[in-house]
Amino acid sequence: MAQKPSIPKGTRDFNPEQVAKRNYIFNTIRGIFENFGFQPIETPSFENSETLMGKYGDEGDRLIFKILNSGDYLAKANSEAYSLKDSNKLTSSISEKALRYDLTVPFARYVVQHQNEIEFPFKRYQIQPVWRADRPQKGRFREFYQCDADVVGSDSLWQEVEFIQLYDSVFTALQLQGVTIKINNRKILSGIAEVIGASDKLIDFTVALDKLDKIGEEKVKQEMVDKGIPQSGIEKLQPLFSLSGNFESQIERLKTILSTSEEGKKGIDELAFIDNAVSQLGLTTAKLQLDVTLARGLNYYTGAIFEVAAPKTVKIGSIGGGGRYDDLTGIFGMKNISGVGISFGLDRIYLVLEELGLFPETVNKNVEVLFINFGDKEALFSLKAIKQLRQQDINAELYPDKITNGKHMRKQMNHANNRNIPFVVLVGEEEISSNTYTLKDMKTGEQQKVSLEVLISAIKKKS
Repeated sequence: MAQKPSIPKGTRDFNPEQVAKRNYIFNTIRGIFENFGFQPIETPSFENSETLMGKYGDEGDRLIFKILNSGDYLAKANSEAYSLKDSNKLTSSISEKALRYDLTVPFARYVVQHQNEIEFPFKRYQIQPVWRADRPQKGRFREFYQCDADVVGSDSLWQEVEFIQLYDSVFTALQLQGVTIKINNRKILSGIAEVIGASDKLIDFTVALDKLDKIGEEKVKQEMVDKGIPQSGIEKLQPLFSLSGNFESQIERLKTILSTSEEGKKGIDELAFIDNAVSQLGLTTAKLQLDVTLARGLNYYTGAIFEVAAPKTVKIGSIGGGGRYDDLTGIFGMKNISGVGISFGLDRIYLVLEELGLFPETVNKNVEVLFINFGDKEALFSLKAIKQLRQQDINAELYPDKITNGKHMRKQMNHANNRNIPFVVLVGEEEISSNTYTLKDMKTGEQQKVSLEVLISAIKKKS
């Protein structure tokens, strides 16, 4: 007996309903990206390994899917690494390509490679799948889509303001209430590290601080101690752990805490500018919240940092994030190109909309009318009508197999019911001779003989 086929862990098949719902999210985000002036690009699903490796830290490198070289890949393998079972050295000799880990590094490569063709500032969006050799769990997969938008070639803070507006526009269009856009600034984190005497341990400090809402204050403090941050410095952090209130009041508290740090004060000024602009422009659905513990894992952020939290009624991780990076293209030799970007977590947004019942009923626009097939003559007559229905943007189809007995008639009717097709059209000799159609409403069972014009009108009225 043949073994039942399966798919790799962390990947998924999508049925027609799921694809329709995903496309609803894609199309909503894509439409708003373009409304804000972003242009689409695409990059290959795999890159040269040297493009990706070393850009995400040791943990990121470990999660990159490597592609074996074509042909006899062992023929050119590093024999010493092979005999010593040194996987790192061996991998570089048998794999020259890798699946992309995210869309940001390939975008940086794109900008550098095509810099003479690009008009700066360059506003791009990209909606494509990425791959990570991660441990699958709820809301985390090995193959998933990212929806990114970035602006490179401008250090204006108006871009950050625009991205907050963009987030708000998307979640408003998706009718997703209660979303919180958290914001921080890496300059503030650097300033705090400076004030507590831990400038040389900025990464250790931010990684620990980022865990505050997950493991609590005491464990965060202990992790900082374990990383060598002085106890006297940790005591100076105490006001941060109790920082609360609205955006403006938190900014005032930060001014006191960071009064001796020029870097920290720059971060405060940037956040104050963004908050003032957003307050005057207003947000429709989302709420902007300052979160000084927000650090995010990627180390290339240099200014504003964003993370989007789902409504509190839904237990799930962030559904978006991003930030300002002043020299991302520098990893490929193109220095001093500032950029800022955000990403939408499609799969988590899908789960949130599903849990809250926010997908519109019309998202699964199905076939609206099925023509029963009584024979070749009737089928041809039906297809002439179907052609006109399709030109009127009505989804219509003919059942391919003709009726040979009453059982086949029931089969075609059951087919319509099983696919939730709301209307069925029956065409026999009588309908052909009178140039009419018998339209049946599958929900009410009502039947009426109508002209093509009335048929089109009736279907459009109910759809």
